[in-house]
Amino acid sequence: MATALIIGDIQRGITGAYPFARQVVPPLTDLLPRARSAGVLVVFIRTAFRVNRADLPPGNALFSAFFEAGDIFHEGMAGTEIDLPVHDEDVLVLKRRASAFAGTDLDIVLRAHAVDTIAVAGVATSAMVAATCYDAADRGYRVTVLRDGCADSDPTVHEFFMDKVFPSRAAEVVPCARWLADERWHAGSSTDGKTRGDGAGAKQT
Repeated sequence: MATALIIGDIQRGITGAYPFARQVVPPLTDLLPRARSAGVLVVFIRTAFRVNRADLPPGNALFSAFFEAGDIFHEGMAGTEIDLPVHDEDVLVLKRRASAFAGTDLDIVLRAHAVDTIAVAGVATSAMVAATCYDAADRGYRVTVLRDGCADSDPTVHEFFMDKVFPSRAAEVVPCARWLADERWHAGSSTDGKTRGDGAGAKQT
């Protein structure tokens, strides 16, 4: 079986407007070459809404606030482009909700690549990261969370999820520098059964 690295919402509009999001760019930029060299499937998740609001739930203040924050969340705008190096072999997935799985074909892509283990990074820890981890666990994936590859507007909330919530959900929490150091994390390698856990040429889904 194989491993995938899921990086969510590290897009230009978010890193430009929210300072906390910028802090994950250096460790993730360093990690990406190692992940690709190990044969890990790299999947970038980005959030964008249709400009006619067709995908916004009526009366939902949270999603309306994102939409009304400006074109950083509007489909087709530069703010929704990935703010990390993207290679041709990487996969890009567009989402319109918190979880990377909600309403997307991410699960189909992972199954097509025989992925059974994922590492999750991105922003925010209490939103995209948490929602994606819960969804992945429900679908039977082994999950790890990259501690310094995630961030939240409230550092206390970030630490609470990393120290309490994710471990209680059987996810391993490790820093980017340690991930893949253990040979069991290399794509296609076996595990011990314990749950751990903008490029035009990239594969669009």
